[in-house]
Amino acid sequence: MYRIVGADGGHYGPVSAEALRRWIAEGRASGQTLAQAEGTPGWRPLASFPEFAHAFAPPPLVVSAPPKTNSLALWGFIFGVISVTCGCCCCYGFPFNLLGIIFSTIGWTQIRASRGRETGTALAVAGLVLSLLSFVLGVVLMVLGFALHPHHAHWQFRRW
Repeated sequence: MYRIVGADGGHYGPVSAEALRRWIAEGRASGQTLAQAEGTPGWRPLASFPEFAHAFAPPPLVVSAPPKTNSLALWGFIFGVISVTCGCCCCYGFPFNLLGIIFSTIGWTQIRASRGRETGTALAVAGLVLSLLSFVLGVVLMVLGFALHPHHAHWQFRRW
């Protein structure tokens, strides 16, 4: 049996541990409410009694995993960098520019659908821009190379 000091300063009890647990659950008593167990000297907070301590324990922390970088966005960025680097020296960035466009687009879509669980929007956008730039430059270089090739120029001005 316990006696408590209420918020109004009045003394209440004796009450059973069961009734005191109900009062705690109802918010009528808190961890700071002074109580005295029957047969013990002095008043102390309810939270200091082992039989009530669990009622005042903080809820367990829910640790959520930090957002992860979308791997397709990362690969799209890598392919975009490779396509721009290789675009001027060989193969006009192909197939890296197409892979960069595909991976970046899918990665960006997955990031938007993940509702904050994945990051990498900047990587996806950069990969998409680099891959598209490489693709456009590749087409321009191919057209210029074809137009300026001597054999092609001769064929173009040939009369029938």
